[in-house]
Amino acid sequence: MKLRLACADFTFPLLSHDQSLRLIAMLGFEGVDIGLFEGRSHLWPSREFVDVSRSAGELRRKADDLGLDVADVFLQLAPDFRPCAINHPEPARRAEARDTFLEALDYASVCGCRHVTILPGVHFEEEGYDASFGRTVEELAWRVDQAGQRGIALGTEAHVGSIAPDPAGAERLVTGVPGLTLTLDYTHFTRAGLPDSAIEPLLAHAGHFHVRGARPGRLQASFKDNVIDYGRVVDRMRALNYPGWVGVEYVWTDWEHCNECDNLSETILFRDFLRGLPDRPGDSMGTLTA
Repeated sequence: MKLRLACADFTFPLLSHDQSLRLIAMLGFEGVDIGLFEGRSHLWPSREFVDVSRSAGELRRKADDLGLDVADVFLQLAPDFRPCAINHPEPARRAEARDTFLEALDYASVCGCRHVTILPGVHFEEEGYDASFGRTVEELAWRVDQAGQRGIALGTEAHVGSIAPDPAGAERLVTGVPGLTLTLDYTHFTRAGLPDSAIEPLLAHAGHFHVRGARPGRLQASFKDNVIDYGRVVDRMRALNYPGWVGVEYVWTDWEHCNECDNLSETILFRDFLRGLPDRPGDSMGTLTA
């Protein structure tokens, strides 16, 4: 299995979006993960969705000119997880989130992207966990159906602060929603002190994958401080015939100390590590901490 490597456009927020795309191409990545994060990325849904055909068409032309595929469109409707959560208790909020999701599917289609990522919602403390989780399942099932009608795979990212903050919650999501995949990011679980062995079973459900350094207590860490054995991860991907992209995803934000790394250098280090892995499953992959 040849790895298809992508890089997130939101890794370099101090550059313009055009500069970010050019840098990703200059670094030799085949794909780009597009962040549609309201209020905190280059491209905001409220702006891009005014005229989806125009904005997504322009993005596709830029990517094509640089030899990049749009690997994933990652939709987040607010800087905070709660106000626009897909499982919000208020029906009007959920309806608005559904409408915007449909626009994201149209956007991805115009970009030539076959994968969309969303967040799974949160536990609203004013009600029981099962009530919040039940609405998440309902909303994700509707989105899987809508995405499937357009030939797009839907992934959700189980993350710090979400309705599924641990591997058991992520497993419960994908088993409860047929057709749903995970945009799998070990770092959210590594931060909590979980070993790779507790996370690895989720690889069977992954449709997109994020790579960056992490260690207990830190969602994002440098290559040298990383404790995740990405060599074994790729070995298991190959054994599972993993079908998706591997996206190097450093971010630069105050949240979770994620502004304490040199994103460019760390992205290059992980790119070179991933490129250097043997092609055959079963070969020695090593770790990043040696």
